[in-house]
Amino acid sequence: MSDPVRVALVAEGPTDRIIMEGAIRSMLGERTFMLKQIQPEGSLVFGEQGTGWCGVYRWCKQAALRGNGHLSGDRLVFSTYDLLLLHLDADVAENNYKDCGVQPAPGDAVLPCQRPCPPAFDTTNALRVVLLSWCGETVVPGKTVVCVPSKSTEAWVLAALFPEDPAVGPGLECLAHPESRFGQQPISKRIRKSQRDYQDQSDRIESGWPTAALLGEAARFQADFLQAVQTI
Repeated sequence: MSDPVRVALVAEGPTDRIIMEGAIRSMLGERTFMLKQIQPEGSLVFGEQGTGWCGVYRWCKQAALRGNGHLSGDRLVFSTYDLLLLHLDADVAENNYKDCGVQPAPGDAVLPCQRPCPPAFDTTNALRVVLLSWCGETVVPGKTVVCVPSKSTEAWVLAALFPEDPAVGPGLECLAHPESRFGQQPISKRIRKSQRDYQDQSDRIESGWPTAALLGEAARFQADFLQAVQTI
């Protein structure tokens, strides 16, 4: 039996972990894994950087510092985990560094970087460049998977849990606030964007992942993740 795949998650918040966990369970099937959220869940080892995209920014900067300017050189992370999953919602492309109270460092790609949608990938591609620049990288390092849902991970939740919703289709990745559709479902099925509700729906997120994976960025994440797992 293969050893569990050890996955570290850097994301904006704790609800993202629940979604990623359901997606990974669906993708890996019978293969076991351990998912540890190292950002924003702080520890004595990794420190506390705060939540949201500002927390992701600070974590990336700290990791690059440990790696002499490059995430790929961060032995602390890559000696502990088989894979590092870097997650950032595409709506971050609308923001500015001053929103985090920071001055962009030399080498940080420009924000905002939002592009017209559709196509969603114009913005997600631009934001991937920004995310990698925070890590001191120009290409995705080995043992790393970048995940940029458009416009947010809630689009994947909507597709997984409510595939019959009229918003689920080609235009979903351009919907600014997909979580607004949660309250439009039948009363008995309505959920909120909360840890409790997402955890209660974790099995359905897993079983509904194949529907979510029809979305462009979810399909890209799935392909990149499965390819990375094959190298372990």
